[in-house]
Amino acid sequence: MEGREVKDELIYPAPIAKEAGEDYDDSDPPCLSSHTLAALQEFFLQNQPSLDADAADNVEKTENKGVQADLLPEDWRLSQFWYDPATAQVVAEELHYLSRLTASTVACIACPTLYVQLKKSSPEVEAQIFEFDKRFEKYGTDFIFYDYNQPEDLPSIYQHKFQVVVADPPYLSEECLVKVTETMMLLANQKNAFFLLLTGKVQQELAAKLLNARPCGFQPTHHHKLGNEFMLFTNYDPEERLGGWVNFS
Repeated sequence: MEGREVKDELIYPAPIAKEAGEDYDDSDPPCLSSHTLAALQEFFLQNQPSLDADAADNVEKTENKGVQADLLPEDWRLSQFWYDPATAQVVAEELHYLSRLTASTVACIACPTLYVQLKKSSPEVEAQIFEFDKRFEKYGTDFIFYDYNQPEDLPSIYQHKFQVVVADPPYLSEECLVKVTETMMLLANQKNAFFLLLTGKVQQELAAKLLNARPCGFQPTHHHKLGNEFMLFTNYDPEERLGGWVNFS
């Protein structure tokens, strides 16, 4: 997904002027008025990464082998931008179809939205989520810690295990996509593996070079609108599904 750097800043309040008619004593300890305190509290709450009210209403929960898979709030510091429910459902349906076709567990790389929707709509489908954010350890054994900067640092039991692999690289950079595709190749059973890649349109040529993947007519959208146009690429012809393969200039 689209990445950006967010730096924490300390915000110091300006000195508070005394009301007219009040004596000012330099020895008085500095204090804020109740109005100023309320304003600061509102500012900090608004600037915490969280779901807005509409998104909170859309948090979906499902039970899978005793593990509750719910979609946690986005953390923009980790370049997390969740897909909207319609996008998550379309991709989850395709993952379900491919899983049944191949009798394979689905590998979800850096895409919690898709993992959660898949477990919600098709709880019988086996799936693993490879993710950097350790908040998702709540998914139990479905969670495997993953840092794209170390693309091959994965338990050997998962290497060349999956015939269905979906990935959503956290940053729109060539370096990130190259490393994530290395992970996709490592996880995939190289015989007839199905790859789905969700990333920016700007990565079209690189996706074709690295995965022999082409864009589909269906275009993913996020809950919070992003400035970059996103696309879904596959290394297989989805035929009538996902809007089929299309040619974009």
